[in-house]
Amino acid sequence: MNYIGSKVSLLPFLESVWQEVKIGDETTFLDPFAGTGAVGRRFRELGLRVTAGDLQHYAVALNRAYVGLAQEPPTARARLAELNALAPVAGGFLRQHYSPVGGRLYFTEETAARADAIRQQIGAWRTTDAIDEPTFDYLLAALLENLDAVANTASVYGAYLKKFKASALKPLVLKPLVLPRGGPAGRAVQADANQLVAGTHTDVLYLDPPYNHRQYGANYHVLETVAAYDAPALSGTTGLRVGYERSAYCSRPQVRRAFAELIGAAQARHILVSYNDEGLLPLAELQSLLGTRGEVRTFQTAYNRYKADNGRAYTREATIEYVHYVRVTR
Repeated sequence: MNYIGSKVSLLPFLESVWQEVKIGDETTFLDPFAGTGAVGRRFRELGLRVTAGDLQHYAVALNRAYVGLAQEPPTARARLAELNALAPVAGGFLRQHYSPVGGRLYFTEETAARADAIRQQIGAWRTTDAIDEPTFDYLLAALLENLDAVANTASVYGAYLKKFKASALKPLVLKPLVLPRGGPAGRAVQADANQLVAGTHTDVLYLDPPYNHRQYGANYHVLETVAAYDAPALSGTTGLRVGYERSAYCSRPQVRRAFAELIGAAQARHILVSYNDEGLLPLAELQSLLGTRGEVRTFQTAYNRYKADNGRAYTREATIEYVHYVRVTR
């Protein structure tokens, strides 16, 4: 899934930093800004038991599969086949509000109506105990991943394209998930990052907060509605969820206070922070806050911009991605 701030391409860099600083007896890993779970999946494969947290329903749903499942549920493939065979439904929320029927071109009418049918069936199966919770988690994650692949967007859902692109005209087909190769099953929770960090003891705390003004609640509101399937009130041309969660890390006046509270509350042996040179909190201020918990080491690499930034008035094609490390001593 294309995702703002995804660390997929930075995983080798992050892993190289970890290999340099680790002690070797660490067993637990907390990722309170988990997003789509790319980092949690990799650290699970490295043998750590991951707790993934996020405020967004879709992110928690993805991590319940990728971080929380010990293995693919036995009936998952059969259930995927049943879902792929469903006929579209006419009165679903996605068709009414996120397709040409509602004047918004996030999905074709056929795709939205099929997504409604699939989401309703997954929910009905779980309500009647026709499937267990692990199977529900797997199927919902599969819907999110595969629906995103046929969305008519430029990678984020802050707006839809005016005409359907070729990939958006392809049929919605649920394909199996690619789960982590080994590692202990962890857990995923819906929680405010600062509260989760304050209440969780862990060996490794990995922080990857939003860097700039772009709110995830606005940029992925459609996936949020698919995951929650709660028929929210919508507003504006793009159909934003009314009252979506806003992060203090996307606000220049609030970001320093949020970081100070987060770092001060950490109950960890190691703190790793991903941030770049265009983040709202200046480099020196972040290093100063981290320095209250121990000696700070900073690693850096050049990183090409997220592709949704293409065409914007930026003077550089790449940013500097930092990983700050603290072995906690105070």
